[in-house]
Order: sequence, then structure tokens, then C-alpha cells
Amino acid sequence: MPKVKTNRSAAKRFNKTGSGAITRSKAGKNHFTGKKASKSIRNLRKGTLVSSADEKRISKIIPYK
Repeated sequence: MPKVKTNRSAAKRFNKTGSGAITRSKAGKNHFTGKKASKSIRNLRKGTLVSSADEKRISKIIPYK
């Protein structure tokens, strides 16, 4: 069976944890932060897990990560 190519844009956006869960960074941090509360901007720094509905689809495009 041939190797599967990794989607490079997805490889930069997602990581796998040791247990195999896929993590992502939160959206809304790049601009328009002046109108957001400091607490909400601080919470955007933390990563979060990908939803279970998307996990199978994303794991197919980052097979070796």
C-alpha cells in the first residue's frame, strides 16, 4: 500500500496528544481584540480538543502526526 500524503496546511493547525486526541487552537485571536474583554482574549490562548464529529476526518489528513 502506498504512503498517504499529509495535508500540510492541516499539519500546521492540528496536533495529536499522547493519547491520540487531536488539539486545535481557538479562533478569534488575530484581530478585533480591542472590543473583547481581557478575560476572553486570555481564554483564547489555550488550545482545545477537536470535536468528536471532526476527529475522524482530520485524522485522515494528518496520518503520521
